[in-house]
Amino acid sequence: MANLKADELGVKVASDPSLTTGAVPAKDWMDTPAVFEPGNYCYQGKSEKVEYISDALKNNPGLFGEPRDWDIESEDWKLPENWKEIIINGIKERLDKFRSFKIFMDCCVRCGACADKCHFFLGTGDPKNMPVLRAELMRSIYRNEFTKAGKILGRLAGAREMTFAVLKEWFMYFYQCTECRRCSVFCPYGIDTAEITMMGRELLHLVGVNTNWILEPASNSNRTGNHMGLQPHTLKENVEYLCDDIEEITGIRITPTWNRKGAEVLFITPSADVFAEPGIYTAMGYLLLFEHIGLDYTWSTYASEGGNFGLFTNNELMKKLNAKMYAEAKRLGVKWIIGGECGHMWRVLHQYMDTMNGPADFLEVPKSPITGTVFENAATTKMVHISEFTADLIKHGKLKLDPSRNDHRKVTFHDSCNTSRAMGMLEEPREILKAVVNNFQEMPENTIRETTFCCGSGTGLNTGEIMDLRMRAGLPRANAVQYVHEKNDVNTLGCVCAIDRATLSALIDYWVPEVQVCGLSELVGNALVMDGEKEKETGLRFEALEGMEG
Repeated sequence: MANLKADELGVKVASDPSLTTGAVPAKDWMDTPAVFEPGNYCYQGKSEKVEYISDALKNNPGLFGEPRDWDIESEDWKLPENWKEIIINGIKERLDKFRSFKIFMDCCVRCGACADKCHFFLGTGDPKNMPVLRAELMRSIYRNEFTKAGKILGRLAGAREMTFAVLKEWFMYFYQCTECRRCSVFCPYGIDTAEITMMGRELLHLVGVNTNWILEPASNSNRTGNHMGLQPHTLKENVEYLCDDIEEITGIRITPTWNRKGAEVLFITPSADVFAEPGIYTAMGYLLLFEHIGLDYTWSTYASEGGNFGLFTNNELMKKLNAKMYAEAKRLGVKWIIGGECGHMWRVLHQYMDTMNGPADFLEVPKSPITGTVFENAATTKMVHISEFTADLIKHGKLKLDPSRNDHRKVTFHDSCNTSRAMGMLEEPREILKAVVNNFQEMPENTIRETTFCCGSGTGLNTGEIMDLRMRAGLPRANAVQYVHEKNDVNTLGCVCAIDRATLSALIDYWVPEVQVCGLSELVGNALVMDGEKEKETGLRFEALEGMEG
């Protein structure tokens, strides 16, 4: 798959024969094989990463299969001899364990309400990217093995046997799903296809069919506390460099503490915020905010990652990576935790924490020392999103803000899937934006809030080898950004997710290069009027405040 220019890819999406352009497939979907070619798949997991993670989860052996070197484009994936049995037993175990899984397998009537809601289907036109058909990839095996109709009528009942060709389909299409859950909003039965994708990935892992872009960050996070494998001194030095930049811009010297026992709050953010653009500007916003209000907080060099790639693999790894934040909170003796701008960090916290690791009874229910607000929504997790915390400060008038400092930006807002659909955080980011910018414009209503379009590269798909696929999948989101850019001269796309900041930067630079991507905390940092500051001439990116550099 070649790396096409935006105008070329746009033409191909709109004109190539596909279900979205009215073309009828020549064969039944069961007779259309998955063909792996360079550019349409994520690279397989390295054997040493499989071995490391398997050892880390030694109390749950077999969750990632046997380490081995294999090639996706080969017809021999070096699977265990009993791989089919492992898959079928894995389905049975999950049917017994998760009532929702069985319901999702049984209740779909194939109405198609979800079909055109998936960004991967809209971008590729591939029928197997319709959520209903992606789920059928597994549902057909379920019918064959676990229903009377399937055993008797076979293909007439939508059933088929588990084969190597099916396994290849699973790998291709369960990794062309970002688990964003947009389809579930439109399903009349509430089927969550993301959960089916999660089950599919778990089953693939059981026979050692993995992707390295997920396994490597996950193993790094378990080993050093963050996705990049950064050592403690590197983290500390990176944040010090950000403090140097803040001092140059504002004249204010900030000296955050690390691993300090007895602090009131532990702050945990995605590691991308301290080493990669545009996340570093978001981190500078955090630092300025906490200095502005005099928050008693500390960073940790051991729980230095809020993101959780376990969400993209299986429940046990997700649980283990989530636990490290609470282990560090307990070690340091803090009262509660503030978390930075991250999507999957918050989906894990909001949807799975209590049944996996919680409730965290050794911590206190979060209470803002500045406003006195008790965050009852975090009564069991004891962890508050930075946007909730900031919006509360704004509501109570505790921040001195000058939104004109962001007048070089005309901003629209991307509702990150995992903080909007999965967490229900819809109003807080908008209250922040209304307070820190003078020019805020919503994208079309069917592309935001609960029905927000995905960035197209979440759940461990933000890897370079599938760049064309990512640009196709992100096209619906980019299309909405282009609309407000052309209609309202929007030049900035704000979000509250580290993966979004990374993936949207590539996506928007491809489709709408006149627009920049930023975290909301960066805009907060720009707008804050700090005590003792010098006259500000630039924003946190060293761009002139009176005009944005192209």
